[in-house]
Amino acid sequence: MTTDWPAYGDATTDWARLGADTVLAREPLMNPHDKWEYEDGLMLDGVHAVHRLTGDPRYFEYVRHNIDHFVQPDGTIRAYRADELNLDHVNNGKAVLDLWDATGDERYRRAADLLFAQLQRQPRLSTGTFWHKAIYPHQTWLDGLYMASVFYARYCATFDRADLFDDVALQFTTAYDLTLDPASGLCHHAYDESRSMPWADPVTGRSPHVWLRALGWFVMAMTDVLEHLPADLAARATIEGNLRALLEALRGVADERTGLWYQVPDQGDRPLNYLESSGSFMVLAAVAKGLRLGYLDDDAWSQHLDRAAESSAREFLSVTARGWVTVNKVCQVAGLGGPSGRDGSYAYYMSEPIVADDHKGVGPFLLLAAERGRAASG
Repeated sequence: MTTDWPAYGDATTDWARLGADTVLAREPLMNPHDKWEYEDGLMLDGVHAVHRLTGDPRYFEYVRHNIDHFVQPDGTIRAYRADELNLDHVNNGKAVLDLWDATGDERYRRAADLLFAQLQRQPRLSTGTFWHKAIYPHQTWLDGLYMASVFYARYCATFDRADLFDDVALQFTTAYDLTLDPASGLCHHAYDESRSMPWADPVTGRSPHVWLRALGWFVMAMTDVLEHLPADLAARATIEGNLRALLEALRGVADERTGLWYQVPDQGDRPLNYLESSGSFMVLAAVAKGLRLGYLDDDAWSQHLDRAAESSAREFLSVTARGWVTVNKVCQVAGLGGPSGRDGSYAYYMSEPIVADDHKGVGPFLLLAAERGRAASG
């Protein structure tokens, strides 16, 4: 089997269709275990992006089939626990809104209302930033901006809650300020206002390291939320500036050979560190979308994207004998606190399993492939 895969956009390989067709064939029902999980929403985001690119109704029906497994005719959501106050549980709401936009079916409006209601009672830091989860009090994680605050903005735009756009923007600006390392321009994985967690710096409250996928969640979230915020919102320019600054800092630590990123991005030369696919695909998807929407106008970014997208095919993708694409080198999970050993150390980030075809890698791969397809089609 050859490993000389074509680059994104090569006429011989339509990565968007190949990836989406693989998902449909390999996982007709994405989560048969009745768990309302954020990574499934991420993969549905990717499949729906390919639907927007191609117009193929199979991809839309796949999203509907998988959401309807959970969203009941009365709008209640099977396996959703609002009382956990977990931002991760809100992420699938973006797929719910996709279905509402397309169908006007009231079940999706009611389901979106449930998720929005959680955000209205979500605990907050003193800055007004959402807690990541009830079980992680006084903490904000970069992951949560993608999980909840993009849905928050889109809900407000869809259902005429313009009174809350300032609060949406606050989630992004405070998370950036609280996690930013001014010296590197990179944002750390999380922040603990109480400084009570073992991983929290006693002065800054930040976790010890930057982590690639957390940065990927954050830059995708900033790129996405700008689509839903009013053009005249005062904080919009701040978010756009923060996005450009964070992406510029990321470009400064990209691997020189490939243009991709390491699991701990600013320590690529340390033993065990590795080029990680999910976070790299996330950053590249944000760059591709940022270029398309005009948030990034630097020719250097276009050149970097072309080189890194081609590298990502060689580094992260393989195709099976059945013709299915496999996304390799995905960090299975990484968190802070909770289970033993999640102390935010370099050793911890190196210790988590590296897997293939995890939804946290497949979803961003599809998002990037769809963006590249849109760029190629003009």
